[in-house]
Amino acid sequence: MSGNTVKLHGANFLRQRLILSTISGKNVKITKIRESEADPGLVEYEMNLLKLLEEMTNGTTIKVNETGTILFYSPGMLTGGVIEHECRTERAVGYLLEVLLALGPFCAEPLMVTLKNCVTNCSTDVSVDHYRHSVIPVMRQFGLYDKDDYKFEIKVNKRGSAPLGGGEVFFSMPNPKKLRACVSLDVGKIKRIRGTAYSTRVSPQTPGRMVEAARSILNGFLPDVYIFSEAAKGAGSGKSQGYGCCLVAESTNENVRIAAEVMSGTKDDGMKNLTAEDIGKMAAVELLEEINIAGVCDSVTQPLMILYSALNQADVSKFLSGMLTPYSVEMLRNMKLFLGITFRLELIPSKLTDAGGKRGHDKVLMTCIGVGYQNLNKATL
Repeated sequence: MSGNTVKLHGANFLRQRLILSTISGKNVKITKIRESEADPGLVEYEMNLLKLLEEMTNGTTIKVNETGTILFYSPGMLTGGVIEHECRTERAVGYLLEVLLALGPFCAEPLMVTLKNCVTNCSTDVSVDHYRHSVIPVMRQFGLYDKDDYKFEIKVNKRGSAPLGGGEVFFSMPNPKKLRACVSLDVGKIKRIRGTAYSTRVSPQTPGRMVEAARSILNGFLPDVYIFSEAAKGAGSGKSQGYGCCLVAESTNENVRIAAEVMSGTKDDGMKNLTAEDIGKMAAVELLEEINIAGVCDSVTQPLMILYSALNQADVSKFLSGMLTPYSVEMLRNMKLFLGITFRLELIPSKLTDAGGKRGHDKVLMTCIGVGYQNLNKATL
Protein backbone atom coordinates (compact mmCIF):
# COMPACT_ATOMS: atom_id res chain seq x y z
CA MET A 1 0.00 0.00 0.00
CA SER A 2 1.33 3.44 -0.92
CA GLY A 3 -0.53 6.59 0.14
CA ASN A 4 -4.22 6.14 -0.61
CA THR A 5 -3.70 3.41 -3.25
CA VAL A 6 -3.80 -0.30 -2.47
CA LYS A 7 -1.61 -2.33 -4.84
CA LEU A 8 -2.59 -5.94 -5.55
CA HIS A 9 -1.98 -8.48 -8.28
CA GLY A 10 -3.91 -11.30 -9.94
CA ALA A 11 -7.50 -11.70 -11.12
CA ASN A 12 -8.82 -13.56 -8.06
CA PHE A 13 -11.46 -12.01 -5.77
CA LEU A 14 -11.95 -8.98 -8.02
CA ARG A 15 -15.46 -8.34 -6.66
CA GLN A 16 -14.25 -8.20 -3.05
CA ARG A 17 -11.47 -5.78 -3.92
CA LEU A 18 -13.77 -3.44 -5.82
CA ILE A 19 -16.47 -3.56 -3.11
CA LEU A 20 -14.01 -2.71 -0.32
CA SER A 21 -12.30 -0.06 -2.42
CA THR A 22 -15.67 1.64 -3.03
CA ILE A 23 -16.67 1.48 0.66
CA SER A 24 -13.29 2.64 2.02
CA GLY A 25 -12.75 5.31 -0.64
CA LYS A 26 -9.23 3.97 -1.34
CA ASN A 27 -7.91 3.62 -4.86
CA VAL A 28 -6.86 0.14 -5.95
CA LYS A 29 -4.31 -0.83 -8.59
CA ILE A 30 -4.38 -4.46 -9.71
CA THR A 31 -1.54 -5.78 -11.90
CA LYS A 32 -0.64 -9.13 -13.52
CA ILE A 33 -4.29 -9.93 -14.38
CA ARG A 34 -4.05 -13.32 -16.16
CA GLU A 35 -0.66 -12.17 -17.45
CA SER A 36 0.68 -15.60 -18.39
CA GLU A 37 -2.51 -16.98 -19.98
CA ALA A 38 -3.21 -17.34 -23.70
CA ASP A 39 -5.97 -14.72 -23.45
CA PRO A 40 -4.53 -12.19 -20.94
CA GLY A 41 -6.28 -9.39 -19.06
CA LEU A 42 -9.80 -8.69 -17.86
CA VAL A 43 -12.58 -10.75 -19.46
CA GLU A 44 -15.92 -9.47 -20.76
CA TYR A 45 -18.00 -10.16 -17.63
CA GLU A 46 -15.44 -8.36 -15.44
CA MET A 47 -15.62 -5.32 -17.70
CA ASN A 48 -19.41 -5.56 -17.40
CA LEU A 49 -19.05 -5.49 -13.58
CA LEU A 50 -16.93 -2.32 -13.83
CA LYS A 51 -19.61 -0.77 -16.03
CA LEU A 52 -22.27 -1.54 -13.38
CA LEU A 53 -20.12 0.09 -10.67
CA GLU A 54 -19.74 3.16 -12.92
CA GLU A 55 -23.55 3.35 -13.27
CA MET A 56 -24.02 3.10 -9.47
CA THR A 57 -21.50 5.81 -8.64
CA ASN A 58 -20.64 9.39 -9.53
CA GLY A 59 -17.02 10.38 -10.12
CA THR A 60 -15.54 6.90 -10.46
CA THR A 61 -12.35 6.64 -12.54
CA ILE A 62 -11.50 3.34 -14.22
CA LYS A 63 -8.30 2.91 -16.25
CA VAL A 64 -7.35 -0.31 -18.02
CA ASN A 65 -4.18 -0.72 -20.10
CA GLU A 66 -4.26 -1.98 -23.71
CA THR A 67 -3.78 -5.65 -22.82
CA GLY A 68 -6.20 -5.49 -19.86
CA THR A 69 -3.59 -6.81 -17.42
CA ILE A 70 -3.48 -3.62 -15.29
CA LEU A 71 -6.57 -2.05 -13.71
CA PHE A 72 -6.66 1.23 -11.79
CA TYR A 73 -9.93 1.88 -9.95
CA SER A 74 -10.64 5.15 -8.12
CA PRO A 75 -14.08 5.02 -6.45
CA GLY A 76 -16.60 7.84 -6.55
CA MET A 77 -19.72 8.55 -4.48
CA LEU A 78 -22.39 5.83 -4.39
CA THR A 79 -25.49 7.39 -5.91
CA GLY A 80 -27.83 4.40 -6.46
CA GLY A 81 -31.25 5.24 -7.85
CA VAL A 82 -32.98 3.58 -10.83
CA ILE A 83 -30.58 1.66 -13.10
CA GLU A 84 -31.07 -0.56 -16.13
CA HIS A 85 -28.08 -2.76 -16.84
CA GLU A 86 -27.38 -5.11 -19.75
CA CYS A 87 -25.64 -8.28 -18.50
CA ARG A 88 -23.18 -10.73 -20.00
CA THR A 89 -24.06 -14.42 -20.25
CA GLU A 90 -20.68 -15.91 -19.30
CA ARG A 91 -21.62 -15.66 -15.60
CA ALA A 92 -24.97 -15.88 -13.82
CA VAL A 93 -26.69 -12.83 -12.35
CA GLY A 94 -25.53 -13.86 -8.85
CA TYR A 95 -22.08 -12.54 -9.85
CA LEU A 96 -23.55 -9.01 -9.90
CA LEU A 97 -26.09 -9.46 -7.08
CA GLU A 98 -23.32 -9.94 -4.52
CA VAL A 99 -21.91 -6.51 -5.41
CA LEU A 100 -25.37 -4.88 -5.30
CA LEU A 101 -26.11 -6.42 -1.86
CA ALA A 102 -22.75 -5.26 -0.49
CA LEU A 103 -22.98 -1.66 -1.73
CA GLY A 104 -26.76 -1.06 -1.77
CA PRO A 105 -27.16 0.09 1.87
CA PHE A 106 -24.63 2.90 1.39
CA CYS A 107 -26.10 4.58 -1.71
CA ALA A 108 -27.46 8.14 -1.71
CA GLU A 109 -30.79 6.95 -3.19
CA PRO A 110 -32.55 3.61 -2.65
CA LEU A 111 -31.16 1.16 -5.19
CA MET A 112 -33.52 -0.16 -7.88
CA VAL A 113 -31.73 -2.13 -10.58
CA THR A 114 -33.16 -4.04 -13.55
CA LEU A 115 -30.67 -6.61 -14.86
CA LYS A 116 -31.54 -7.50 -18.45
CA ASN A 117 -30.60 -10.38 -20.76
CA CYS A 118 -29.01 -12.23 -17.84
CA VAL A 119 -28.49 -15.88 -16.87
CA THR A 120 -30.68 -16.35 -13.80
CA ASN A 121 -29.66 -19.96 -13.13
CA CYS A 122 -26.58 -22.00 -13.99
CA SER A 123 -24.73 -24.90 -12.39
CA THR A 124 -21.47 -23.00 -11.76
CA ASP A 125 -22.73 -19.79 -10.07
CA VAL A 126 -25.02 -18.90 -7.16
CA SER A 127 -28.51 -18.44 -8.59
CA VAL A 128 -31.03 -15.68 -8.13
CA ASP A 129 -33.27 -18.09 -6.17
CA HIS A 130 -30.58 -18.71 -3.56
CA TYR A 131 -30.24 -14.97 -2.92
CA ARG A 132 -34.01 -14.51 -2.91
CA HIS A 133 -34.84 -17.33 -0.47
CA SER A 134 -31.78 -17.36 1.81
CA VAL A 135 -29.66 -14.19 1.74
CA ILE A 136 -32.32 -11.46 1.91
CA PRO A 137 -34.19 -12.82 5.01
CA VAL A 138 -30.87 -13.15 6.91
CA MET A 139 -29.73 -9.63 5.96
CA ARG A 140 -32.93 -8.01 7.28
CA GLN A 141 -31.66 -8.31 10.87
CA PHE A 142 -29.13 -5.54 10.11
CA GLY A 143 -32.00 -3.03 9.86
CA LEU A 144 -32.81 -3.35 6.14
CA TYR A 145 -36.59 -3.13 6.38
CA ASP A 146 -39.18 -2.62 3.64
CA LYS A 147 -40.40 0.95 3.23
CA ASP A 148 -43.60 2.24 1.58
CA ASP A 149 -42.00 3.26 -1.69
CA TYR A 150 -39.25 0.64 -1.96
CA LYS A 151 -38.71 -2.85 -0.64
CA PHE A 152 -35.75 -5.13 -0.01
CA GLU A 153 -36.50 -7.77 -2.63
CA ILE A 154 -35.44 -9.65 -5.74
CA LYS A 155 -38.03 -10.36 -8.46
CA VAL A 156 -37.49 -12.76 -11.36
CA ASN A 157 -39.37 -11.16 -14.28
CA LYS A 158 -38.01 -13.68 -16.80
CA ARG A 159 -35.96 -16.81 -16.31
CA GLY A 160 -32.90 -17.46 -18.40
CA SER A 161 -30.81 -20.63 -18.22
CA ALA A 162 -27.17 -20.97 -19.28
CA PRO A 163 -25.61 -20.59 -21.77
CA LEU A 164 -27.73 -18.06 -23.73
CA GLY A 165 -29.60 -16.44 -20.83
CA GLY A 166 -32.41 -14.09 -21.81
CA GLY A 167 -33.66 -13.56 -18.24
CA GLU A 168 -34.58 -10.39 -16.40
CA VAL A 169 -34.21 -9.70 -12.67
CA PHE A 170 -35.38 -6.68 -10.66
CA PHE A 171 -33.45 -5.85 -7.47
CA SER A 172 -34.42 -3.17 -4.94
CA MET A 173 -32.84 -2.27 -1.61
CA PRO A 174 -33.37 0.45 1.04
CA ASN A 175 -30.57 2.76 2.15
CA PRO A 176 -30.65 3.26 5.95
CA LYS A 177 -28.50 5.93 7.60
CA LYS A 178 -26.51 3.17 9.30
CA LEU A 179 -26.68 -0.58 9.77
CA ARG A 180 -27.76 -2.12 13.06
CA ALA A 181 -25.47 -4.31 15.15
CA CYS A 182 -26.35 -7.99 14.99
CA VAL A 183 -26.09 -10.68 17.67
CA SER A 184 -27.16 -14.03 16.23
CA LEU A 185 -26.08 -17.08 18.22
CA ASP A 186 -29.15 -19.32 18.22
CA VAL A 187 -29.32 -21.64 15.21
CA GLY A 188 -32.64 -23.09 16.39
CA LYS A 189 -34.21 -26.21 14.96
CA ILE A 190 -35.39 -26.71 11.40
CA LYS A 191 -39.19 -26.49 11.38
CA ARG A 192 -40.02 -26.47 7.66
CA ILE A 193 -38.53 -26.65 4.20
CA ARG A 194 -39.59 -24.52 1.26
CA GLY A 195 -38.19 -24.16 -2.23
CA THR A 196 -38.65 -23.71 -5.94
CA ALA A 197 -38.33 -26.27 -8.72
CA TYR A 198 -38.07 -24.44 -12.05
CA SER A 199 -37.65 -25.26 -15.71
CA THR A 200 -37.15 -23.34 -18.94
CA ARG A 201 -37.91 -24.67 -22.45
CA VAL A 202 -38.37 -28.29 -21.34
CA SER A 203 -41.43 -30.38 -20.52
CA PRO A 204 -43.70 -28.62 -17.97
CA GLN A 205 -43.83 -31.89 -16.00
CA THR A 206 -40.12 -31.61 -15.14
CA PRO A 207 -40.52 -29.43 -11.98
CA GLY A 208 -43.09 -31.88 -10.59
CA ARG A 209 -40.64 -34.76 -11.02
CA MET A 210 -37.94 -32.83 -9.11
CA VAL A 211 -40.42 -32.02 -6.31
CA GLU A 212 -41.39 -35.69 -5.88
CA ALA A 213 -37.74 -36.81 -5.81
CA ALA A 214 -36.75 -34.16 -3.23
CA ARG A 215 -39.77 -34.93 -1.03
CA SER A 216 -38.97 -38.65 -1.06
CA ILE A 217 -35.81 -37.84 0.96
CA LEU A 218 -36.91 -34.80 3.00
CA ASN A 219 -40.21 -36.25 4.24
CA GLY A 220 -38.18 -38.83 6.15
CA PHE A 221 -37.05 -35.99 8.44
CA LEU A 222 -40.06 -33.65 8.73
CA PRO A 223 -43.54 -33.47 7.23
CA ASP A 224 -43.71 -29.71 6.50
CA VAL A 225 -42.10 -29.67 3.05
CA TYR A 226 -43.57 -27.49 0.29
CA ILE A 227 -41.71 -26.92 -2.98
CA PHE A 228 -43.23 -24.57 -5.54
CA SER A 229 -43.21 -25.75 -9.17
CA GLU A 230 -42.46 -23.13 -11.79
CA ALA A 231 -42.45 -24.03 -15.50
CA ALA A 232 -41.51 -20.83 -17.35
CA LYS A 233 -43.52 -20.26 -20.54
CA GLY A 234 -43.19 -18.21 -23.71
CA ALA A 235 -41.18 -15.01 -23.53
CA GLY A 236 -40.49 -15.55 -19.82
CA SER A 237 -38.54 -18.77 -20.41
CA GLY A 238 -35.33 -17.27 -21.81
CA LYS A 239 -33.27 -18.63 -24.70
CA SER A 240 -31.89 -21.94 -23.37
CA GLN A 241 -33.16 -25.20 -21.93
CA GLY A 242 -32.56 -25.92 -18.25
CA TYR A 243 -34.08 -27.01 -14.97
CA GLY A 244 -33.09 -26.99 -11.32
CA CYS A 245 -34.23 -27.05 -7.72
CA CYS A 246 -33.46 -24.57 -4.91
CA LEU A 247 -34.41 -25.63 -1.37
CA VAL A 248 -34.36 -23.52 1.80
CA ALA A 249 -34.63 -24.71 5.40
CA GLU A 250 -36.39 -22.34 7.83
CA SER A 251 -35.49 -22.49 11.53
CA THR A 252 -37.40 -21.76 14.73
CA ASN A 253 -35.16 -18.65 14.76
CA GLU A 254 -36.84 -16.57 12.03
CA ASN A 255 -33.54 -14.94 10.99
CA VAL A 256 -31.96 -18.28 10.03
CA ARG A 257 -32.27 -19.50 6.44
CA ILE A 258 -30.09 -22.25 4.98
CA ALA A 259 -30.33 -22.95 1.26
CA ALA A 260 -28.86 -25.34 -1.30
CA GLU A 261 -29.35 -25.71 -5.03
CA VAL A 262 -28.59 -28.04 -7.91
CA MET A 263 -29.18 -27.28 -11.58
CA SER A 264 -28.74 -29.06 -14.88
CA GLY A 265 -25.62 -27.93 -16.67
CA THR A 266 -24.30 -27.39 -20.17
CA LYS A 267 -22.10 -29.73 -22.22
CA ASP A 268 -18.96 -28.08 -20.81
CA ASP A 269 -19.46 -28.69 -17.07
CA GLY A 270 -20.42 -32.38 -17.07
CA MET A 271 -23.89 -31.91 -15.51
CA LYS A 272 -25.84 -32.26 -18.77
CA ASN A 273 -26.98 -35.88 -18.33
CA LEU A 274 -28.68 -35.47 -14.94
CA THR A 275 -32.38 -36.36 -14.95
CA ALA A 276 -35.01 -34.36 -13.07
CA GLU A 277 -35.13 -37.08 -10.37
CA ASP A 278 -31.34 -36.87 -9.95
CA ILE A 279 -31.53 -33.09 -9.55
CA GLY A 280 -34.29 -33.33 -6.89
CA LYS A 281 -32.45 -35.95 -4.83
CA MET A 282 -29.10 -34.14 -5.12
CA ALA A 283 -30.70 -30.85 -3.99
CA ALA A 284 -32.20 -32.59 -0.93
CA VAL A 285 -28.85 -34.18 -0.02
CA GLU A 286 -27.03 -30.87 -0.56
CA LEU A 287 -29.50 -29.13 1.77
CA LEU A 288 -29.02 -31.75 4.49
CA GLU A 289 -25.24 -31.36 4.19
CA GLU A 290 -25.51 -27.56 4.36
CA ILE A 291 -27.70 -27.81 7.48
CA ASN A 292 -25.05 -30.07 9.00
CA ILE A 293 -22.15 -27.64 8.47
CA ALA A 294 -23.91 -24.23 8.66
CA GLY A 295 -24.45 -21.94 11.63
CA VAL A 296 -26.99 -19.09 11.53
CA CYS A 297 -26.20 -18.57 7.82
CA ASP A 298 -25.17 -20.75 4.92
CA SER A 299 -21.86 -20.55 3.04
CA VAL A 300 -23.22 -18.06 0.44
CA THR A 301 -24.45 -15.58 3.08
CA GLN A 302 -21.31 -15.91 5.24
CA PRO A 303 -19.11 -13.25 3.52
CA LEU A 304 -21.98 -10.71 3.48
CA MET A 305 -22.62 -11.32 7.21
CA ILE A 306 -18.91 -10.65 7.83
CA LEU A 307 -19.02 -7.42 5.79
CA TYR A 308 -22.23 -6.06 7.37
CA SER A 309 -21.04 -6.92 10.91
CA ALA A 310 -17.89 -4.86 10.40
CA LEU A 311 -19.63 -1.85 8.80
CA ASN A 312 -22.43 -1.27 11.33
CA GLN A 313 -22.49 1.28 14.15
CA ALA A 314 -19.66 1.15 16.69
CA ASP A 315 -21.11 -1.74 18.68
CA VAL A 316 -20.30 -5.42 19.15
CA SER A 317 -21.64 -7.81 16.52
CA LYS A 318 -21.33 -11.55 16.90
CA PHE A 319 -22.75 -14.51 15.06
CA LEU A 320 -22.30 -18.27 15.03
CA SER A 321 -21.08 -19.46 11.65
CA GLY A 322 -20.11 -22.73 10.06
CA MET A 323 -16.44 -23.31 9.25
CA LEU A 324 -15.12 -20.47 7.10
CA THR A 325 -15.11 -20.94 3.34
CA PRO A 326 -11.99 -19.90 1.34
CA TYR A 327 -14.01 -16.97 -0.03
CA SER A 328 -14.81 -15.75 3.51
CA VAL A 329 -11.17 -16.13 4.58
CA GLU A 330 -10.11 -13.90 1.69
CA MET A 331 -12.85 -11.41 2.64
CA LEU A 332 -11.34 -11.15 6.15
CA ARG A 333 -7.87 -10.57 4.67
CA ASN A 334 -9.08 -7.89 2.28
CA MET A 335 -11.08 -6.14 5.02
CA LYS A 336 -7.96 -5.88 7.17
CA LEU A 337 -6.09 -4.45 4.18
CA PHE A 338 -8.72 -1.87 3.12
CA LEU A 339 -10.54 -1.06 6.40
CA GLY A 340 -8.15 -2.19 9.14
CA ILE A 341 -10.84 -4.42 10.68
CA THR A 342 -10.11 -7.73 12.39
CA PHE A 343 -12.49 -10.33 13.83
CA ARG A 344 -12.09 -12.51 16.89
CA LEU A 345 -12.65 -16.15 15.91
CA GLU A 346 -13.49 -18.82 18.47
CA LEU A 347 -13.94 -22.49 17.62
CA ILE A 348 -17.12 -23.98 19.13
CA PRO A 349 -16.90 -27.81 19.15
CA SER A 350 -20.05 -29.69 18.13
CA LYS A 351 -22.17 -31.23 20.87
CA LEU A 352 -22.39 -34.97 21.42
CA THR A 353 -25.70 -36.78 21.02
CA ASP A 354 -27.03 -39.37 23.47
CA ALA A 355 -25.75 -42.11 21.15
CA GLY A 356 -22.22 -40.70 21.34
CA GLY A 357 -22.15 -39.22 17.83
CA LYS A 358 -21.61 -35.58 16.89
CA ARG A 359 -24.51 -33.20 16.27
CA GLY A 360 -23.35 -31.26 13.23
CA HIS A 361 -19.90 -29.92 12.42
CA ASP A 362 -17.81 -27.60 14.59
CA LYS A 363 -18.86 -23.94 14.46
CA VAL A 364 -17.00 -20.63 14.58
CA LEU A 365 -18.10 -17.73 16.82
CA MET A 366 -17.21 -14.52 15.00
CA THR A 367 -17.02 -11.27 16.98
CA CYS A 368 -16.06 -7.75 15.93
CA ILE A 369 -16.67 -4.13 16.82
CA GLY A 370 -18.20 -2.18 13.95
CA VAL A 371 -16.28 0.78 12.54
CA GLY A 372 -19.33 3.03 12.87
CA TYR A 373 -19.64 3.37 9.09
CA GLN A 374 -22.49 5.74 8.21
CA ASN A 375 -24.19 6.41 4.90
CA LEU A 376 -22.88 9.93 4.37
CA ASN A 377 -24.09 9.85 0.75
CA LYS A 378 -27.73 9.85 1.88
CA ALA A 379 -29.47 13.21 1.69
CA THR A 380 -30.79 14.41 5.08
CA LEU A 381 -33.28 17.12 5.92
